[in-house]
Amino acid sequence: MIDKGKISALQLGMLMYLMIGATSTLIVPAITAKQAERDMWLSPILGSISGFIVVIIMWALHKKFPGQSIMQFGELLLGRFLGKCANSLVLFFLLHGVGLILREYGEFVVSAFLSRTPLITITMSLIVVCAFAVRSGIEVLARCTQLFLPFIGLVFVCIFAMLIPDMDPRKMLPMLEKGILPALQGSIVPHTWFLEFFLITFLFPFVHDLSKGLKAGMFSVLFMMLIMVATNFASLFVFGNLTGHISFPVYYAASYISFINFIEHLDAIVMVTWILGGFVQIALWYYSLVIGTAQWLGLSHYRFLVFPMGLLCGMTSIWVTPSLQDLIHFFATTAPLYSFTILFLYPLILLAISWVRKTKNSSL
Repeated sequence: MIDKGKISALQLGMLMYLMIGATSTLIVPAITAKQAERDMWLSPILGSISGFIVVIIMWALHKKFPGQSIMQFGELLLGRFLGKCANSLVLFFLLHGVGLILREYGEFVVSAFLSRTPLITITMSLIVVCAFAVRSGIEVLARCTQLFLPFIGLVFVCIFAMLIPDMDPRKMLPMLEKGILPALQGSIVPHTWFLEFFLITFLFPFVHDLSKGLKAGMFSVLFMMLIMVATNFASLFVFGNLTGHISFPVYYAASYISFINFIEHLDAIVMVTWILGGFVQIALWYYSLVIGTAQWLGLSHYRFLVFPMGLLCGMTSIWVTPSLQDLIHFFATTAPLYSFTILFLYPLILLAISWVRKTKNSSL
């Protein structure tokens, strides 16, 4: 095995949760609000269906090919040539994904705090820190997640609690005024985020109590859905129909908190929590990219790939999009079909092929 580290099912669930939740709470409320408006709270519930299905598909494939990721059983099912070609598209998707997430965090930090700092300085600083974590292995990433997640959860619970005086539940009325269609349209972007549970394929081989792996993945999807619903509710109750016109609704809501004229300006704390969550998210994507590349090349070690891949990821974050507005436009238009093809359709085809082969073998 390329990485000899082991994680528990609980750590698996935490890793997958932060991998999705770090950016979903940052930008999804604004995108869903543009389509679903008052019914934006319903969109993550509909979008979570993709997450549950993807986890089930990856679990079924892993049960058929234990100890292997999609880079390995993809070649077994499609053949060496077709498998290499298909997996190269997966690797490109992972590289592109790391670049997008890096750029998203860089744009957030620049626009909110460090307006005079070059974007590349922020992105490269973050990727260097992630590189050392990735090089240390999956156990280090899992322990970082266990350390950060309780703090992140506590901060967000406190922020939501202090926002209650500024919330107006009447802003969600009338519900389903235009039917279910706006909520369905608003769920397209959450579907894209939930499809990223595909990356669980790179973690299943390292889970020592694998019998709990499916349960951990499903609970991770469930908690992610609940957090996205709570975030959308908070944004809607505070900003109402203006949510769709604000790039980072939860961050701006936190910046206006004034609790008994003593606790104020919590935007810095929010930034810290998002950076911690972003570190885990980027590191996990980065780790999947490096592990996948090593498996694609048939290597026995992955660590010497870490720093060259980090440089490539940093360069990708610069050319991947010209601005934050174009990035949001990409998430709302191109990303859903792009993610559906790689993260849902490809593993579904592999699962269908494995079923057909099993049926043929059993009939002989």
